[in-house]
Amino acid sequence: MNDKLLYKDETYKIIGVCMEVHKILGKGHSEVVYKDAVEYEFKLVDINFEREKQFKINYKNIILPHHYYADFVVFDKIILEVKAIESLTKSHVKQTLNYLAASKLKLGLLVNFGEDSLNYKRVIL
Repeated sequence: MNDKLLYKDETYKIIGVCMEVHKILGKGHSEVVYKDAVEYEFKLVDINFEREKQFKINYKNIILPHHYYADFVVFDKIILEVKAIESLTKSHVKQTLNYLAASKLKLGLLVNFGEDSLNYKRVIL
């Protein structure tokens, strides 16, 4: 399977929603504002999602007391992480990889609304 094409149609729909939000709001808002707008758009176009989905972290034979919270899980298979920062870094990619590992999902989308035009990265586990 070509990793670049993993969940191609679903990714296209998610990025389309994010582009719509960025087109209307532009840059400069806090993350939660973009998340609220993305949630509104997901409902508008009937995209299945969960917001602030919790993932437990297994360590040896226990579950650690702290958890990961993915901004969104979309279509039950893609993690969407929303940022509103100057630019994405390797640590943001690493965070998304950790979420993927904890969730057992294969694809994460890291989307940054904090730049002049929408920036995103596909993160594949």
